[in-house]
Amino acid sequence: MSRRSSADVISAEHFSQHVRQLRRARNLTQEALADRSGLSADSIRRLEHGSFSPSLDTLVKLCIGLDLLLSTFFSAFELLDNDIARELIDLLNRRSPAEQVLAMTMLRAMFAGMDGISDEDAGDR
Repeated sequence: MSRRSSADVISAEHFSQHVRQLRRARNLTQEALADRSGLSADSIRRLEHGSFSPSLDTLVKLCIGLDLLLSTFFSAFELLDNDIARELIDLLNRRSPAEQVLAMTMLRAMFAGMDGISDEDAGDR
């Protein structure tokens, strides 16, 4: 994917769409994201409407609520592409070692069950 100029990338509209997309990808309401982030629901609404320029503290809280590192948040914003593998790593990094082992066990079992399913078969379900 080609990179865009700084002027194109840093726009309130693009930023607000990015925040909304990340929230929706996690099936969170604005209120749920606010609770997870320690922000007000009004702050989330204003971020998603492009009427609020967040401080670094607000961005850190937002990323906590989204289970993302700041670097992942900004990388996806700048490149206009979410890196699912990087988001998964961020999610796991916020978990205890025991939870990471459990997640790995669950993923291995899930993938073992998927080995016999082709992409076409999965699309039919």
